[in-house]
Amino acid sequence: MQSHDVIKYPTMTERSVYMIENENKLVFIVHREATKSQIAAAIKDLYEVEAKEINTLIDRQGEKKAFIKLKEGFSASEVAIKLGIL
Repeated sequence: MQSHDVIKYPTMTERSVYMIENENKLVFIVHREATKSQIAAAIKDLYEVEAKEINTLIDRQGEKKAFIKLKEGFSASEVAIKLGIL
C-alpha cells in the first residue's frame, strides 16, 4: 500500500484539537486494512515526523481511526497547521 492509500484524511473534532494541543497526538482516518507499522511509515513519509505510539479503533461508521502520539522533538501543532486544520 502507498502512503496516500494508508492515510485518508485528518479528523477535526474538539477531542482531536485537545489531543493536538495537550497530548502531542494527531488523529487520522486510515485504510481499514492498514497495520500500525504501515501507518507509522506513512506518517513518516508524508509529514516527516516520527510516531512514538499508535492506537487504532474502528468507529460505528466502520471507519478506522489512528491516534498517533509523536516522539519528542516533533510537534503535532506544526503538522496540524501545515494541514490547515488548526
